[in-house]
Amino acid sequence: MVNKTVLSMILTASVVGVAEAQTKLVEQVTRKGDELVIPYTKYKLANGLTLIVHEDHSDPVVHVDVTYHVGSAREEVGKSGFAHFFEHMMFQGSDNVADEEHFKIVSESGGTLNGTTNRDRTNYYETVPSNQLETALWLEADRMGFLLDAVTQPKFEVQRETVKNERGQNYDNRPYGLVYEMTSKNLYPYGHPYSWTTIGYIEDLNRVNVNDLKNFFLRWYGPNNATLTVGGDVKPADVVKLAEKYFGSIPAGPAVENMKPAPAKLSEDRYVSYEDNVRFPMLRMTFPTPEAGHKDEPALDVLAEVLGQGKTSIFYKNFVKEQKAMQASVYNSTSELAGEFGISVVAYPNMKLSETEALARQSIAEFEKRGVTDEDLQRFKAQAESSLINRMASVSGKVSQLAYYETFRNNPNYIQEEIKRIQSVTKEDVQRVYNQYIKGKNAVILSVVPKGKTELLAKADDYTISKDGFKPAADEYSGLKYTKAVDTFNRSQRPSSGANPVVAVPNYYTSNFKNGLKLIGTKSDEIPTVTMQLSIKGGHRLESNNPGKAGVANLTADMLNEDTQNYTSEQFSNELDKLGSSIRIGSGTDETYVIVQSLKKNLDKTLALVEERLFRPKFTQEDFDRLKKQQLEAIANQATQPTAIANNVYNKLLYGEGNIMAIPTSGTSETVENITLADVKNFYNNYYSPSVTEMVVVGDISEKELMGKLNFLKNWKKKDVKLPVAAKTPSIDKTRIYFVDKPDAAQSEIRIGYMAMPFDATGEYYKAGLMNYALGGAFNSRINLNLREDKGYTYGARSYFSGGQFAGPFTASAGVRADASAESVTEFMKELTNFHKSGISEDEVKFMKSSIGQADARKYETPYQKAGFLGRILEYNLSKDYVKKQTDILNNITKKDIDALAAKNLPVNNMHIVVVGDKKTVLPKLEALAYDVVELDTDGNPIGSSSVK
Repeated sequence: MVNKTVLSMILTASVVGVAEAQTKLVEQVTRKGDELVIPYTKYKLANGLTLIVHEDHSDPVVHVDVTYHVGSAREEVGKSGFAHFFEHMMFQGSDNVADEEHFKIVSESGGTLNGTTNRDRTNYYETVPSNQLETALWLEADRMGFLLDAVTQPKFEVQRETVKNERGQNYDNRPYGLVYEMTSKNLYPYGHPYSWTTIGYIEDLNRVNVNDLKNFFLRWYGPNNATLTVGGDVKPADVVKLAEKYFGSIPAGPAVENMKPAPAKLSEDRYVSYEDNVRFPMLRMTFPTPEAGHKDEPALDVLAEVLGQGKTSIFYKNFVKEQKAMQASVYNSTSELAGEFGISVVAYPNMKLSETEALARQSIAEFEKRGVTDEDLQRFKAQAESSLINRMASVSGKVSQLAYYETFRNNPNYIQEEIKRIQSVTKEDVQRVYNQYIKGKNAVILSVVPKGKTELLAKADDYTISKDGFKPAADEYSGLKYTKAVDTFNRSQRPSSGANPVVAVPNYYTSNFKNGLKLIGTKSDEIPTVTMQLSIKGGHRLESNNPGKAGVANLTADMLNEDTQNYTSEQFSNELDKLGSSIRIGSGTDETYVIVQSLKKNLDKTLALVEERLFRPKFTQEDFDRLKKQQLEAIANQATQPTAIANNVYNKLLYGEGNIMAIPTSGTSETVENITLADVKNFYNNYYSPSVTEMVVVGDISEKELMGKLNFLKNWKKKDVKLPVAAKTPSIDKTRIYFVDKPDAAQSEIRIGYMAMPFDATGEYYKAGLMNYALGGAFNSRINLNLREDKGYTYGARSYFSGGQFAGPFTASAGVRADASAESVTEFMKELTNFHKSGISEDEVKFMKSSIGQADARKYETPYQKAGFLGRILEYNLSKDYVKKQTDILNNITKKDIDALAAKNLPVNNMHIVVVGDKKTVLPKLEALAYDVVELDTDGNPIGSSSVK
């Protein structure tokens, strides 16, 4: 049982302000034995702020999270998007933190940060080295108590444009991006807190002013509506002292009451639709269900899994397996006020969604005959346990869990209740919720069809949103006053950080098997899991032996996820899910990868399934035909997506005709059409070999214990695999713009770059990465500050080097507003040219060294981070002290060195510029720039005439 002590001690702060604050120690939770619990201490400050501290000294890092119990549900009709908008404004400076300094301070402290908004809460967080705890708390407190005078009209306007760009990138310009918005506004009554999405409507963003936004902050962002959660390499007493110092004097805001659950109610089915720039019609059925935390939630989760999650599900069998759809899934999604039971089917082109709906209803009805089995419950419970454990892999994961439970359950230790709820679900519960919420019940039925293909609708629209019965919410915003804290210390002085923590590079062991397989591993017992990664070298590059069948590596990997000699894919999936394990096989540019995740207690059974999957594939014609069809459809679909078009055209220009890297890893329609089942078998038989395989193991297992479990890999027969060498890439005689038309695109995709160099951990590649940090690698880089923060052209812009064993490109990229496409190209090239000619500033050198130098504390925390680190050592044959060598390079590199790297590695007169966007909007302004413009089709082939300067 959890040791939970409830205390009523009063702690007195001595540094908090004009009146001494009192902090109440509420409870302390510790772990006993192997129980699943996150230990913490909970406090309440006098101003209502809840403080939770989790102590964990396994890594020298600290995660700080401030969760405000306000999301888009607190907004008003006509003023949507405020909570999310404020997420942006909270990074724009406060009284004691200058504009754009929040990101810079955390970055140069070696940390990472962000913020997120959903319907019900907004959170802001930093992960920093433990010596930067005070800085993180100072930053968060300053924007909680000293923000509004820094919220100026110019900042407001720039961030309004940034939010519009985010909406364009993630909603308007993304396939199916408006599905959630369309569902929400038709599922809930007009004015319901969930009837709009967190991003808000453009017309609302255009309508609001800076004072509206300030009032929203004053109403909801007080300390009494917030939870401060701190976890990691800290002592609770120290955190309390700092929290009292920086947060204790901030006045409480207006009282906040929890909103009451308000699930949707439908008197009949509602058919709605919209046309989108997509290839596949989509059907989305949404049934109202109860809110998060309701007693029926776990049973509805089981029902969703049985109906449409994984290969054992009814929808997979009836839709995907029978080639009636590309994808089919069912989920139960819950929020604070309501839940939604959603069914999504992405059908094949020209499929009538009326037929899709009919089959969906048949599949729902099939549940009644099938029922719920003991194995269904076993699968659900095992996966839920595994998920909860894996969330504890990082201090950020544990802090996020504590913050969520406190905000919505008023109990940071709700994980114990969660486990009970999961373990107590019965077959009768699942049958009951099916009858109560799904069987014969009404739904919103949304059809998304390709433009001009309304004949594919499930049914003509029959629902119009009505404002009948809508009553505006009571005024929450009159009489609000901005009162700042009064302190006895100088808040404008940034806290000192002390010495950097000592970071221990993971100790590891290596082994070379007789068959050539190389292994590297490390023991990590923070959570009872084991992570394994096998990398079989070759991947897409091996297709250079037969480029007419490009895509075969990808198809082979997909086939390995299907039937084996002893299991159908459904049976295999069932066995895995019962263990709470996962085995994923995929293929990329340079490798085929096998990623294995298992609880320690189930490792033997999981490894038996790895052996089955890797060495006993069945390769049936039926599986092959289905997967080949899906791959061909996915390739065709890329022609509808500006991001995919830009990447494919850019790679074709970089690598040139005849180079396998000029072809996407999925292949082309022509090459995949050529692939047969025999080709897949040959690729597997010829190229899957231990002689080109590297294995990484991280987890709660010793080297000795592990080696006794790997005989199936030691006995893997070696084959003679010759890996390809890099083909020569074409030179670039001068910088040109290559333009691809994407009619009516709301945004343009930009790629700028050239073929640079291969990876080198301690050579010019590493040094070029240091050079690029200030140019386009950090949030506060020149490129991002210019295009996003200063101009409002984009949601984000960056530049990077991406070499591997072979040379890779330097790329600068962004998705930008269509009407600012030419201007964005100009600004990109201006920043690249200035850096090429004039180099870096001394301040930027200092920032880069501080940021990268202190980031080591975050590098080795999670199993996946450790695996990535070890994998690089193996792949590039790095010495044990390579991290120290990198540190020496970082410490000793000078402005002169970086200027020389910029002059050499930013050939601004010899780069490709690719722009994918709406021709009528974008092309005339591009042609006015001082570059030749070449028009290409979506496959990268020249068309029409070029504009030559």
